[in-house]
Amino acid sequence: MSGMRLYMLQTGTLKCRLCNIKMNAGLDSYEIPVPWYLITHPQGNVVIDGGCAVECASDPEGYWGAITSVYQPVMRPEEGCVTALQSLSIAPEEVRYVLHSHLHLDHTGATGRFPNATHIVRRREYEYAMAPDWFAKGGYIRADFDRPGLRWQLLEENEDGYDVFGDGAIRFIYTSGHAPGHSSFLVQLPDSGPILLAVDAAYTTDHWNEQALPGFLASTVETVRSVQKLHALADKTGAMVVTGHDPEAWPGFRHAPEFYT
Repeated sequence: MSGMRLYMLQTGTLKCRLCNIKMNAGLDSYEIPVPWYLITHPQGNVVIDGGCAVECASDPEGYWGAITSVYQPVMRPEEGCVTALQSLSIAPEEVRYVLHSHLHLDHTGATGRFPNATHIVRRREYEYAMAPDWFAKGGYIRADFDRPGLRWQLLEENEDGYDVFGDGAIRFIYTSGHAPGHSSFLVQLPDSGPILLAVDAAYTTDHWNEQALPGFLASTVETVRSVQKLHALADKTGAMVVTGHDPEAWPGFRHAPEFYT
């Protein structure tokens, strides 16, 4: 794990209502960050999610359609994941893996952008994204992930804790609920120690503290139990927890070009 770095980046923000992030919390306007992550590892560079597609910077309505009346992306072209990595001197060809927490539209910005990358996601999420239920359909942009020539690695249900490099540096933690095949990530850094990227298993600190449910979910029971699972993991490992879209917590972390080692 020597030489690892974790960079925290974002593709702008999403404008929405408070109730879209915290269930039944009201109709006040709310604006949330859209984080994504880069991990440099001795065995290859890893992108987690990639935020929103860069097309959202120029034509969000044209690319996302009617869902923009609920979630309005606000981003600049240079915040797209390819350009952001180039600013860190990483070429698209140098990305080995793209890890997907899930395939919702604000997490698939890296899909198909890196020609040598293997895309890893839970099979349950991939199959659901291809044929979502009516209430979830707007959250999946098929143009992002249904692309010819992509190299997919689909993780089965018995692969919870999947170790990307086999050295304990990056592990998939299955956290269904927000999406049927959602995953969080446990990253083990040599100096900073363990960092738990909850992603949308815990939108905000309120959700992490079991004071609110997320504004969108596929299963309430699985959502609640996934937060409890992550609590147990954080307690066991002493990990620093990074929630998914918290406008108050997110500024407190180091953002690229700063990094964690």
